[in-house]
Amino acid sequence: MNKQELLTASLEQKIDRTKVLIMDWYEQFDGKVYVAFSGGKDSTVLLHIVRSLYPDVPAVFANTGLEYPEIVEFVKTVPNTIITRPKMSFKEVLDRYGFPLITKEQSRYIEEIRTTKSDYFRDVRLNGKEMRNGRSKSFKLSEKWKYMLKAPFKISDKCCDKIKKYPLHQYEKETGRKAIIGTMAGESSRRKQLYLRDECNQYHAKHPTSKPLSFWNETDVWKYIRDFNIPYSKIYEMGYPRTGCMFCMYGVQYEKLGETRFDKMKVTHPKLYEYCMEKLNLKLAIEWVNKSKKKA
Repeated sequence: MNKQELLTASLEQKIDRTKVLIMDWYEQFDGKVYVAFSGGKDSTVLLHIVRSLYPDVPAVFANTGLEYPEIVEFVKTVPNTIITRPKMSFKEVLDRYGFPLITKEQSRYIEEIRTTKSDYFRDVRLNGKEMRNGRSKSFKLSEKWKYMLKAPFKISDKCCDKIKKYPLHQYEKETGRKAIIGTMAGESSRRKQLYLRDECNQYHAKHPTSKPLSFWNETDVWKYIRDFNIPYSKIYEMGYPRTGCMFCMYGVQYEKLGETRFDKMKVTHPKLYEYCMEKLNLKLAIEWVNKSKKKA
């Protein structure tokens, strides 16, 4: 079964393929592996499958300080879970590097255009000129987001690297363990492209990573949870279809005004809402994006 076919395979077929990938990964590194555990439904399913094969594999939870309280509570109930913490707070990251807005890729391009000293590189990011192996629009800042270059605040993609990825990479360096993560192709068009292009088990990457759920989708995850009666965080019963960092603004521009993740937060977690809007100045960034988007 090829990669494209796996995307529409039955759940049973997907489970079988996932287990093969996990076993290959485990054997390649003599059991020195771990599950990157976010406390969300996807990594909860991944951890269940991994431990059905290898019960002693540790889960590692990167506590960024931005997780929903319900996620943290759930993580504490999962045995053999190691918690890492970042050296920088979210506020420090915002102050030094800027807000995580639009998408990771586009926010990186905005930062690079604003900060590079190379006219050629700036032109690449603005106009998609030749770079590496020929012309590629994937290296170009989207036309519809060019107005963001005028934002009166810094924008970057450094947040995830500094408060989530870096602590996990430090854990890997200290223990020699290699990551198994629960990303899925169905989460975004970019992740689907990466799934179709790359191997699920990336043995030779700078940070070797296994992605054995790459060909799963959200329906598969919920069916697995129901079929195997797996406990999961109650945050999903509070109207949040996805978890992750509470204060992340990636993709919020596509959410309907009055029904965004932050509108929900105002109802379910009012104190945290006030903190992120007023103390972290997320209100400033979001209002500027919405106002300027109408003019662009």
